[in-house]
Amino acid sequence: MKILFTSLPLIVLFFRVAAQDSFEEPSSQELTTIKFIQFTGGVICFKALLDDKKDSLLFILDTGSGGISLDSTTVRELGIEPPAPERLVRGVGGVQKVGVLKNRKLTVNGLEIDSLNFHVVDYEILSALYGEKIDGIVGYAVLSRFILKIDYEKQEITFCSNGSIKYPRGGYLLQPQLNTLPYLQSQVKDHVKRQFYYLYDIGAGLTVLFSKKYMEDSAFLKKKRRKYLKQGEGLGGKVDMYISVMKKLRIGPYKFRYVPLNIFDDTHNITSYPTYGGLIGNDIFRRFNCILNYNKKEIYITPNKFFRDPFDYAYSGLELYLIDGRPIIGDIPNGSPADRAGLKAGDEVIAVNNRFGMTLNEMKQMLQSTYGIINILIRRNNELQMKKMKIINILNGKYISNQSIPNTFREKIRIKSGSDLYTTPPLE
Repeated sequence: MKILFTSLPLIVLFFRVAAQDSFEEPSSQELTTIKFIQFTGGVICFKALLDDKKDSLLFILDTGSGGISLDSTTVRELGIEPPAPERLVRGVGGVQKVGVLKNRKLTVNGLEIDSLNFHVVDYEILSALYGEKIDGIVGYAVLSRFILKIDYEKQEITFCSNGSIKYPRGGYLLQPQLNTLPYLQSQVKDHVKRQFYYLYDIGAGLTVLFSKKYMEDSAFLKKKRRKYLKQGEGLGGKVDMYISVMKKLRIGPYKFRYVPLNIFDDTHNITSYPTYGGLIGNDIFRRFNCILNYNKKEIYITPNKFFRDPFDYAYSGLELYLIDGRPIIGDIPNGSPADRAGLKAGDEVIAVNNRFGMTLNEMKQMLQSTYGIINILIRRNNELQMKKMKIINILNGKYISNQSIPNTFREKIRIKSGSDLYTTPPLE
């Protein structure tokens, strides 16, 4: 009896271990890998098929989307009956009432994703902004079903099944609040240091976007810090924004110094202030390869080769849109370099610094990376005109010349697990 008594706990323990093993979560498996393309600001797009249609569509991958959507023009071109408007959706540019296409299928490189309900939204402004037809946006409805690995160096997205996964070394684990959108906390510093609760938004082609109300209440930005008016775009249309610079942004152990920021009047409170203050976009997060694991409410980020990229400090007040296949200038803020150069809304840009035949994306990149006096050839009223525009450096509010760019614009960085990472152009 003594032997049986002492063996009983071992038998019970054996059955407990066996039961635990039987319920062990299966390992995540890679399902498919696709290439993506990138636009200015880091926004990424990939191609997929809708239902049994033969023509591929271009979708923006967006953690800032709580569902999945199709462009209203695309729906008509596919011969699909547009659904009646039934829901309100909010965006930076305003509010739209949209219909829903229910129980549809999306195929990504052979991977079928069914039972999807697509909001039908007008994305004409996004197509004009990026110079490519944007057919839709993929958000939570797909992100919640898979683990996604995004490699910005290879420009690849890998879809994996949900399950246990081992993250690579040298990165950092973010643990967002996640219902349909991932919210996190970071630290911002300029005049004072503040905590900043933000939306992790890889669908936003900018660094940081603050609501005007958060900026007023937090008072973290120096009062003397200059702000410059520009035009932004989003769901609902265009919106006026101000750009400036803050001294520091911290995400986990990673610190970025002298980060461009955007401020807008959040009329429709899409940032959910005062709970949250704004968003951090993909001009920050493209500097990390990431793993989106919505099932575990985890985002794992690892610094990549783009972490060293300098920020864009050039300000012209000029925004370009592709309209009827032509790069057209949008509204120009009064007193901006574009306004002083004599450029007007509706002008067609033919060439920049004598370079012809550029795509819209190439033209935007050139305007953001070329310093000094920019020569812009435009067409206005069927007449060609040459304009000279000087670019403002928002770090110091001065005009930039090719000779005055300091070597310190080149980033100094230490990459080591758990250490601080910096981008370090000085504020003059």
